[in-house]
Order: sequence, then structure tokens, then C-alpha cells
Amino acid sequence: MLLNRMTSGRRWRIRPDGPAKVTGELEYLTDLSLPNMLIGRVLRSTHPHALIRGIDVSKALALPGVHAVLTAKDVPGLNRFGIARPDYPVFCEDRVRFIGDAVAAVAADSDELAELALAAIEVDYEPLPVVDDPERAILADSPLLYPEGNVFHRNDYKFGDIEAGFAEAAHIVEETYSTPRQMHTYMETEGGLFVPGEDGRLTAYSPTQHGFMDRMQLARILAKPEAEIRVVSSPIGGSFGGKDELNVQPYGALLALATGRPVKLHNSRWESVRAGLKRHPMKITMKTGVDAEGRLVAHRAYVIADKGPYSTLGAEVLNFATEHVVGPYRFKAVDVDTVSAFTNNGMSGEFRGFGGNQAIFALEGQLDRLAALLGMDPWELRRRNLRRAEDPGPLGQPISVTGGAGQTWGSLAESALWRKRSERSTPAPSAPWIKRGIGAAYVMHASGLGVGIPDPAGGRLQLRIDGKIEAVFGYEEFGQGLIASLMQMLIEMFGFSERDIVITIGDTDVVPDSGSTTASRATSMMWQSLRRLRGPFVGKLLEEASGALGLPAETLAIGEGGIRGAGDDRLLISYAGLAALAETAGRQIAAQTHFTYPTSPVDRVGAHYMYSYAAVAVEVEVNTLTGRVHVAEQYHAVAAGPVVNPQGYLGQIEGGGSMALGFALTEDAVMSGGHYLTKNLDTYLVPTIVEQNGCVTVDAIEELPEGDEHGPRGLGELGSVGLAPAIAEAVYQATGKRVNKLPIDPAQLQEPFCF
Repeated sequence: MLLNRMTSGRRWRIRPDGPAKVTGELEYLTDLSLPNMLIGRVLRSTHPHALIRGIDVSKALALPGVHAVLTAKDVPGLNRFGIARPDYPVFCEDRVRFIGDAVAAVAADSDELAELALAAIEVDYEPLPVVDDPERAILADSPLLYPEGNVFHRNDYKFGDIEAGFAEAAHIVEETYSTPRQMHTYMETEGGLFVPGEDGRLTAYSPTQHGFMDRMQLARILAKPEAEIRVVSSPIGGSFGGKDELNVQPYGALLALATGRPVKLHNSRWESVRAGLKRHPMKITMKTGVDAEGRLVAHRAYVIADKGPYSTLGAEVLNFATEHVVGPYRFKAVDVDTVSAFTNNGMSGEFRGFGGNQAIFALEGQLDRLAALLGMDPWELRRRNLRRAEDPGPLGQPISVTGGAGQTWGSLAESALWRKRSERSTPAPSAPWIKRGIGAAYVMHASGLGVGIPDPAGGRLQLRIDGKIEAVFGYEEFGQGLIASLMQMLIEMFGFSERDIVITIGDTDVVPDSGSTTASRATSMMWQSLRRLRGPFVGKLLEEASGALGLPAETLAIGEGGIRGAGDDRLLISYAGLAALAETAGRQIAAQTHFTYPTSPVDRVGAHYMYSYAAVAVEVEVNTLTGRVHVAEQYHAVAAGPVVNPQGYLGQIEGGGSMALGFALTEDAVMSGGHYLTKNLDTYLVPTIVEQNGCVTVDAIEELPEGDEHGPRGLGELGSVGLAPAIAEAVYQATGKRVNKLPIDPAQLQEPFCF
């Protein structure tokens, strides 16, 4: 189904949080303020790599209006954080490893005083050699960031006889691809308000993708029981993975407890650039062989990732890249080796696509180059090598069965955009220096956290005393449309009206742990939860109504406003009336579910079970005078199961595509010697509506195999993955020049023009 407003009909709804967001009325967590509030600031390193000989905070503490100056000695618990491996110092004790490292924090009466206090702190550094190249970092003679070495994580995957495969090949392509240090560029930079309670509890109003994970880490840092910490975590002005790890929370929490007053921290954009996570820059070398019939016979890949100085989820990102450099294709033999290196560059971490974007850019580039050598249509080459529905996953693991691979291939092949290539129906360019080309790419993208990683899910439905049906989940709304999707499911799966429903998310004091809002899993797990909750919850509603009305439960049904007659849809008792009767009788009408995300029955950590598929075609215009690339049209065929929310589905694909435009064409947080050269949005160029002004068509393929119980697949990252390789191929078709480095350098595409 071509997905748009017209084809969606009555399912096209205004998202509940939309009006307040577009009018600016909505208060994000960093908009919050309280009386008697202090302003927090963090002092960060001036060196990318140095020893700390001493820190003198006496002058800062002596300033009137400065209420606290904290360093490592003031951390009562673990002076480290990190979801998978807690190695990121809250405050550095004796060594800094990048310019985002924190050495002290202050709380003062005003912004100005806080800045003065930071300037008054004296830190005695002894600079150390800077390791800013991941390839150099893992050599034996490299300066060490850690005594055990600069190799952070390795992975590999091999099967078949790789040398025999290459010997059999009719054509071999060997190429190296490089991808940039992309920035999340959320509208709301990292921040929050931290409020100590008279009862000793602390409330952290701060954006995150998993409030319970933040609470656990804060408890370790503060040496407090988790029950004494409340994390309020929605709504969020954008995350894309960048707020998955702790950022300002440790400093806000420590300062609030030290002063006994509310403390607000909010990063400036430069502070966000300096200390925030970025997409892992990767250098991927591939050697791929194909026989004369176009069958892939050998595939070798070597990936080196720039980790920056601390772990974050870098091992998991590398594992994901290891899986996705094999991707959606059948190979006769595979030899993958990947490594992630510690450096003194900026922090790399979680980012939409989670290592798949880099891997797929390289893998699809190989397919296009091989097709050219074969003289074969690149889409036909993909068809000959696509995984079948019953095939195992990229790591040989059992996976959920879908026909998505073939369906998306066929959709793109039949699209008007792709047919332009053979029909030559494209109008002549508007000027002789404008060249046009069409390219396509294929994506198989995993969702969920994978084997061996805790991946809980669940939620709760309850009838409130005011007659509202309350849906309670531990997920976060960071702009992706989670609230709208949950509302739509409650209306369509249960028959409630929008007026009947209240949604509660993002508060660890009241929601169950539904797992992280990441890895393209939240909508899928909400759908699973509601499916499990429907029977128990509806049963309790009807049982209560049956007793109240004196009618058999089987003659009743739930619907808009209350309990209705199953035969005539007549309203018999409102939800408010039912709630009042239950309250009087001391009964609670509620149901809760808890389960885990489905995983493959293997022991390989990180191997996935659920996949979505996408095929992407683009038409580009290359201005050969400026070297700039304009994407004029996009076509996305997406197989991710049933469309839960048409607007949200389109939003994820279009938004992901916009993010991929930046990845492909303009975005790179440039560093030199461990220092950012790109410090603000005047030099870091993010696509705007001007760049995203071409037509975007989305074909949503909803069909699943008969009996499939998994429902909607992950969608949140899919739109961001395939566009870059499709653009690279389109540029080649336009100019005859191959691109192996992102963002595309305009100088590479410029040509002299003779008048």
C-alpha cells in the first residue's frame, strides 16, 4: 500500500502531543524551573589526553553565590557510569582522555556566577601524547590510553572456504569505505532539573531512553537505594540514541544533594558537541567475489571503529556492524573481522541504526561495483543473492520468518522511479552542468537487543476512578510518536475513544519496567503487550459490568464511553460509573503483563531474531560546478508488518531519510588532534526542509506469514540506513564517479566548465 494521508483514510489522526509541540506550549524537562533553584555547570578538560597533577577549587568556593564545587573525592559511590560497562568517570581523578571529560562541577545562584566559578578552578595538567587515529591506536608502538591496551572490543564471523570462494570468482571488488562522526543534533540539548526531597529522595527530571537504567546507575554513583531515586524522563526534544547513556544526570544529582536545593543543568550546543555521543566513525575494507552467473561466492570484511575513550555501548554497536556487513545476502563463504579502538577523540556511542548504517553503506557499494563488472542490472544482482524467507539470519541463526526480502525487492523493481532508468522518461536537466542519476540499496535491519542482553517488555492497563482507561508503560516519548501509536492501538484494538484514554509513561515511580526505548522495539512491544492484556483486562471490565447490570457478560461489549450491549451497541454503563462501583466494592480493575523480547535460540551474544526489510531508490541531481548533490526523489519499500500508525510510520521513514541525507551529504563533526573543529551548527550542516524538498513515496508492505504472532516489526531506524548507499550509486550513475567516503566531498564531483 502506498502510504499517505489519502490511503490512510480515517486512520490518519492528529497525534495527541502534536498541537502543543508545534505551538511551543509543551514544556520539555529542560524547560522546568523551581523557586530557590541553583544553576549547575561542569568543568571539562582542556586537553584530549593529560595527567591531572592537582585541582584547586578554593577560589571558586570563595565566590559569594557559589554553593558547591565538587570533584571526584565528593562522589559517595561508584565514580563511573555506563550501561554495559561502567568505565566513564563522573569526574576524572588523575587523568583525562578526551576534551569532554569532567573534572569538577559547580552550583551557583546564576549562570554568570557558575561560569565565574568554573573559570576560578585551577587544574594542573601534564599533557600526554594524543591518540587520534584508531588504526594507529591498535599498533604496538601507540601510546596507551589504558595499561591493557587500546583495543576495546573485537568480533568476528566466518563460514565456508573463503580462499576457495575467491578462487572461484569471476570478478572481485576490493574497496575501503569511510563514514563520518555524525552528531545527533537534537533540538533539546542534554539537561535536566534535579530536586532533593525532604524525605531524602531525589527526583531527576532529565531526558533519557530508559529511566530505570538511569535510576540504577545513579543509585551506584550516589550510594543510595534505587527506591530513593525517581527519574521522570518524558517528553524529550529528540534523542536518536544520544541520550541513552547518562550525560548531565550525575552532576545534577550530586550538586542537588550537596546543596539541598534544586539544581538545573542544560548544556549549550558547544557543550553538547564537546561531551555528547556521536555515531562511530568506521573504516570498512571489503573484498567480495562473484561468479559469472552473479552469485556471491566470497565476502571478506574488516571493520575498524573509532570508539573514543570510554565504552558506552560500543561493543554492542560493533557486534551489530559485524552482523550487518553480511546483511541480507547469501554468500558461499564469509570472513568478517571487526575491532573497536580506544582513542582520545570524541565519544562514540548509540545512534539511530546502531552500526548498521556504516555496514550497509559499504556492503551495498560492493554490490553496485560487482554489478558494473558483470554488466548486470544492480537490482537483478541483488535478487539473485537475496536471503529467502526460510533462510537463517546473517550469523546463521534462526530468525522470524517473513517474505519481506522478496516483497520489497519486487516493490522497488515495479516503482515508477526505478522504471525511469530503462524508460529514459526523465526530463532533460535544467542546465548542462546538472547531471542526473538513479540508484538503489537494500536493507535488512534487526530490532531488539539480541541474544544475551536483558530485554524486558511489558505494561499495564487500569480503570481509574475518574473513568479513564490508563495505559501505563515504561517507554519514553522523544518525538518518534510513541504516544500517538499507543493511542491508535488502544482505539483500534479495544474500541475505546480518544476521550476514554490516559497514557502514563516516563516516571519510574509509577510505570513498570518496559525495557529501553531503543533498538526499534517500543511499538512492537506495546503491540505485544496490548495483545496479551486485552483478554484479562476486558474480562475484568465485563465481569464488573455484568454484576452491576445483572446481565450475562457475553451479552456485553466494551466500546466508546463505556460498556455497551453486544447486540445493539447501546451504552449501558459508563466507564466512570463502572469505576465508581468497583471503588465502592474495593475492587481494582487492572491487568499487567511482563515478558521479554523474542530472541534466537543460539548462544551468540547480540544475534537477532526479528528483522525488517527495506528497499530504497533515489534520483539525484549533481551540480558539477559546485559538486553539490540534491536528492530529487525517494522511493522506500518497507516490510515491517502491519502499519500501527500511518502518520508515525511515514514520519519514521521520512525523518530517518532526512537524517541519512546529512550522513551522506553534509554532516561530520570534524576533529583534529583530539579537538573538535566543528563546534556549532554554523559549521555542522544539518539538512533542512530545503534539502528535504523532493517527493518521498513509501510503500508499506504489511503482509506477514500466516500464523505469525510477532506483529509489527521495528521501524524506527530503518529509514536512516539505506539512503546513503542509494545516493552513492545514483551519483555514480550521474557522473561516473564512485564514492567511498561520507559525507560526499563536493570537490570530488566538481568538473571544469567551458563556456
